[in-house]
Amino acid sequence: MRQGLVVCIALTVAGFGLAQLPPLASAGISPLVVALLLGIVVGNTPLAGRLRHTAPGLKFATRWLLRSGIVLFGLSLTLQQVAALGPRVLLLDVLVISSVLIVGYVIGTRVLGMDRETTLLTSAGSAICGAAAVLATESTIRSRPAATSMAVATVVLFGSLAMLVYPLLYPLLGMDEGLFGIYIGATVHEVAQVVAAGEAVGPDALANAVIVKLVRVMLLVPFLLIVGQWWMRRHEGDEAQAAGGGLVIPWFAFGFMAMVVFNSLVRLPAPLHDGLVLAGQLALTMAMAALGYETRLEKLRSLGLRPFILALTLFVMLLTGGFLASRLLMG
Repeated sequence: MRQGLVVCIALTVAGFGLAQLPPLASAGISPLVVALLLGIVVGNTPLAGRLRHTAPGLKFATRWLLRSGIVLFGLSLTLQQVAALGPRVLLLDVLVISSVLIVGYVIGTRVLGMDRETTLLTSAGSAICGAAAVLATESTIRSRPAATSMAVATVVLFGSLAMLVYPLLYPLLGMDEGLFGIYIGATVHEVAQVVAAGEAVGPDALANAVIVKLVRVMLLVPFLLIVGQWWMRRHEGDEAQAAGGGLVIPWFAFGFMAMVVFNSLVRLPAPLHDGLVLAGQLALTMAMAALGYETRLEKLRSLGLRPFILALTLFVMLLTGGFLASRLLMG
């Protein structure tokens, strides 16, 4: 156990350190992504072959630290924020998430011929909240590390592109600042990327973008409950049986919701609240480092360009369909 956790801790510390460098910080690249990339690099060096007892610690990170991090992620959201923009925001987010998931899964599996795991993870990351959604879905369906790493890579790439594209689109689309913020929150991948894009447009855009995005994050819980049961039915003979049969219930999702409710009702001292949020980020970063370390480059190469084609298709869909939906429902 110890050796694997030491590897995760070292990669996490390096990830947080490198993410503070001006080029990465200005681009909105989170420590999670840096730790994943470092994990892939280190995991494919001769050093990994000499470390023969990392498996227990890596498994602990990808299972328990991952779920703990997602639970603590709930402290970033309150029910008051959700209610601030009214029920139409919820309808907009549900429409965006469901359409991206359905279209993404159909295109990935039937048109591009991708495996179900990579398709579902890529679609979830694009539809809901980027790397966090990929990790939560991975924990529910127990996918291969290579599929998870590829899905994270695609949402980071196109989410980063969104930070550049959306501010350029703002003067061209004829939306007021508040409505454009709703559009950003409903369609950009990562929370950090939403903040960067909204901040580049203006304060009203930033405020609305963050709230709409956090509503999308909250919808991760019903998605996990639904996808858990669906995945079990589609894989009754193998994955579900290996997991012990019965209902697939992502209990950590209820922990996430409990933290949202707690954060809405109880005001913790700022240092304690910030410390818990940081602990959640550290746990998620260690899980990402472990997933990267377990990923082999030959497995990534075998996936080819199709996940990136899928992610590009979903990015264009979010840009165009999200614009129309935001106009119709919120304009």
